[in-house]
Amino acid sequence: MRITHRSARLAGAAAAAAVLAIGLSACSSSAPASTNPDVEDLGTIKVGALQTPAGDILTWVQENLAADAGLTIEFVPFTDYNTPNLSVSDGSTDANLFQNANFLATYNEASSDSLVSVGDVYLPSAAFYSDKIKSLDDLEDGATIAVPNDPTNEGRALLILAAEGLIETTEEPTTLGDITDNPHDFEFVEIENATLAQSVPDVDTAFVTISFALPAGLTADDAILIEGSDSPYVNVLATTEELESDPRVAKLYELLTSQETSDYINETWDGLVVPVEN
Repeated sequence: MRITHRSARLAGAAAAAAVLAIGLSACSSSAPASTNPDVEDLGTIKVGALQTPAGDILTWVQENLAADAGLTIEFVPFTDYNTPNLSVSDGSTDANLFQNANFLATYNEASSDSLVSVGDVYLPSAAFYSDKIKSLDDLEDGATIAVPNDPTNEGRALLILAAEGLIETTEEPTTLGDITDNPHDFEFVEIENATLAQSVPDVDTAFVTISFALPAGLTADDAILIEGSDSPYVNVLATTEELESDPRVAKLYELLTSQETSDYINETWDGLVVPVEN
């Protein structure tokens, strides 16, 4: 079995530090004041997220639902997966919406932190994209495959390849070392998630999550395999143990999982983002 590691982890760490200042510049949308005098003013909640789709969802909720619920949502944009949890931990933000439960658990274990999930919100579908082939079946022996370098999304990509019968892995893979059989001698390239979309022209296929695929102009038409809606990698609203029962957090989760928000998600992304069913 031949597996080549060309990791971009160090570059990813440097990029995370570079974007921290950018990520913590808040973007909030104004919304008309509630016309219901009986609505309690819950105040402002700062929520960190990547722009698409979470930032778009938060902005829509702020502009359409938040005022009548007595809540002001301040969307704090990030451009990577490394800093939103740190921001919640240090109090710069109150919550975030960008990760699935597995990613959160991995972060907590690695950092000895104790952030918690308030609940599932939506599935951001991921896909294999390619400029060179039309199907994973077209991958030739020795083909180059780019995958994310974080344990959760790397394992996510490997499991899909294993389900397609292209490789074999351990039951819960997180790294390339968990590949147990690589009969086609694929060359795997580990790349920081935020820059994977830019790698598509340089490899035979790349696994890109929607948060980075859409801003890069990748669409369903460019995908050679889209993750199924039964995927367990549903994004959650996360916060600290201290804020888990905060009325602002509870109200935000209620709005994010409302029928109105679900309709907005379905109409905007036409199945590429799947709201949770309540």
